[in-house]
Amino acid sequence: MTKAQDAPSAEKHPYKLKKFRDVRIDDYYWLNDYWLDGPRKQEVLDYLTAENDYASRVLSPTQKLQDELYHEFLGRIKQTDESVPYFKNGYWYVTKTEEGKEYPIIIRRKGKVDAKDEILLDVNQMADGFDYYQLGMYAISPDNKLMAYGVDTLSRRLYTIYFKDLTTGKVLKESISNTTGNLEWAQDSKTVFYGTKDTGTLRDDKIWRYQLGKKNSKTLIYEEKDETYEVSIEKTKSERFIQIVSESTLSSETRYIHSDKPFEAFKIFLPREKNHLYTVTDYGGNFYILTNWKANNFRLMKSEIDKSHAKKNWKEVIPNRENVLLDDVDIFSKYLVLTEESDANAHIRVIPWTQPQLEYYIPFNADAYVAGLGYNPEFNTDSIHIYYQSMITPSTQYLFDMNTKERTVLKKQDVLGGYDESQYETKRLWAKAQDGTLIPISVVYKKGFPKDGKQPLLLYGYGAYGITMDAGFSISRISLLDRGFAYAIAHVRGGEEMGRQWYEHGKMFEKINTFTDFIDCAQYLIDEGFTSPNHLYANGGSAGGLLMGAIVNMRPDLWHGVVSDVPFVDVLTTMLDVSIPLTTGEYDEWGNPNKKKSYFYIKSYSPYDNIKAQDYPNLMINTGLHDSQVQYFEPAKYVAKLRDLKTDNHILIMNCDMSAGHGGKSGRFQQLKEVAREFAFYLYLEGKIEK
Repeated sequence: MTKAQDAPSAEKHPYKLKKFRDVRIDDYYWLNDYWLDGPRKQEVLDYLTAENDYASRVLSPTQKLQDELYHEFLGRIKQTDESVPYFKNGYWYVTKTEEGKEYPIIIRRKGKVDAKDEILLDVNQMADGFDYYQLGMYAISPDNKLMAYGVDTLSRRLYTIYFKDLTTGKVLKESISNTTGNLEWAQDSKTVFYGTKDTGTLRDDKIWRYQLGKKNSKTLIYEEKDETYEVSIEKTKSERFIQIVSESTLSSETRYIHSDKPFEAFKIFLPREKNHLYTVTDYGGNFYILTNWKANNFRLMKSEIDKSHAKKNWKEVIPNRENVLLDDVDIFSKYLVLTEESDANAHIRVIPWTQPQLEYYIPFNADAYVAGLGYNPEFNTDSIHIYYQSMITPSTQYLFDMNTKERTVLKKQDVLGGYDESQYETKRLWAKAQDGTLIPISVVYKKGFPKDGKQPLLLYGYGAYGITMDAGFSISRISLLDRGFAYAIAHVRGGEEMGRQWYEHGKMFEKINTFTDFIDCAQYLIDEGFTSPNHLYANGGSAGGLLMGAIVNMRPDLWHGVVSDVPFVDVLTTMLDVSIPLTTGEYDEWGNPNKKKSYFYIKSYSPYDNIKAQDYPNLMINTGLHDSQVQYFEPAKYVAKLRDLKTDNHILIMNCDMSAGHGGKSGRFQQLKEVAREFAFYLYLEGKIEK
């Protein structure tokens, strides 16, 4: 085993950070200098390389196991496969994968689902020669003759938009660089609306109009100057309207034009207001508004298209409910379909327009599961695509007849190698938090799992931005379960599993709840005999990496090992730096540290600022040099400071992918290698292989 004293040691160059008479000394601030082309650019690169080399040496005893796990994952995947087709504007669209190939193939079939394949994009050929290649959004022109698509080759979420003539099969010479990848066609099949980013902060801040085949036709349509907002372009489902949506954490604003009139001026639907979030779609003679105006868990309103959209003219369609979040709305010619969230599960509600008293919920019989609407672009239909999975049930897609209530299996995820879900068990548990709130936990394990406190358990958490962590299926996770692990998701506050209030009680000045909830869930699992501190592991990424950083500072004794992916750990310094991507747009999530109260509250939990001389668990930190969301230097500084202050000899390693960003590797198989490395780390610590 590689000794801790063999680990890299970053030089200290003290840098003074002063705010509100509070002085912080950051010894590793110089690690920011790689992208800034500072004087220490090469030193940064040398340090990251040294960390990677050290991590490779530490994990060298696990290489055989990593390979074994990787081939197990591969052995369960049906490599040659295709998605459930969807029908739009005369064509069936399908995504294919082929054995041994990393990337998808996008095809369409004219008229009939079994018609001849027309290959639109073979991303495997397109990605040849690139270390990273990501296909973003693509859209077919209304006349079906052109395809616009975005490509990112740097993992910075900066897309070049290309255009392909689907009649000739040739990619046009004209392209648009440095875009968000977000685009929509006008109905003339010649005009495209798309977004770009601020070059410094990478904030989505502008919408442009572009006409194919016309020089100098690039026209700025809208610029979002409020640094706390981002902007996007989208069509309503009917395709009658194109919308510009400006959105911050807590408020939004929509502008719209008729999609067949691309040169008309965009109209504001309703001016932005503090703490008002809304989205707009249309049906018949009305706009339908999903809004939190006087409705914490959102309600559905309607407003006549040709009249003023002032709130005094809105009429309520679906009211607010105290414990049910109205999460999404999909409109069809005969039915209104709602996606709701309550008790940490999704529910699909179907309401006939002409007989609303006959509404019903689509039943899903499990304690913890994932369900929702698939992609349903067709408006005039009685049948919709829905999906379902649980922690033991592979993803299943159905065609659901809203009239007869019959569901037909269109596709169930193939798990090769003899997977038998009856050999596994999943449950929904409830842990009591420090303030008495019950926190849902979804757990899965192989039947016969002894609750004697001696078994390993991996606990996952996120808890931010109102994002719900679904209790879904994972092919790779089987390898942990079969080796005696239980796996659990702590649905902590900061998500929206229990309604909008669940989010509000895990952000800003209540952010501490996210961390204490996770700790309380861990303690509950220990008390119930699922595991013990010597066998308990934790994982989270991005804002979930912040969670990991907080819990190892607060309760380092509770975990045997923690894996933190692209972790947001230097919260205070980052939120004070408006030049860094995402900062100003997240003041309503974390607080604005230019205000004294927010400054000191963030400082109280920011993982980097709260590292101290104490024993820490075994730690693996994963990051990417090109990450545009959590810059590489946050985890790099975090690891350097931990090395200096921690008082134990436990493992501390960092993997910095020199060609990837926030989402890791771009190829489907390369991503599996990252999972295999993480799982091998847990198993190594658990003594499943020779140390």
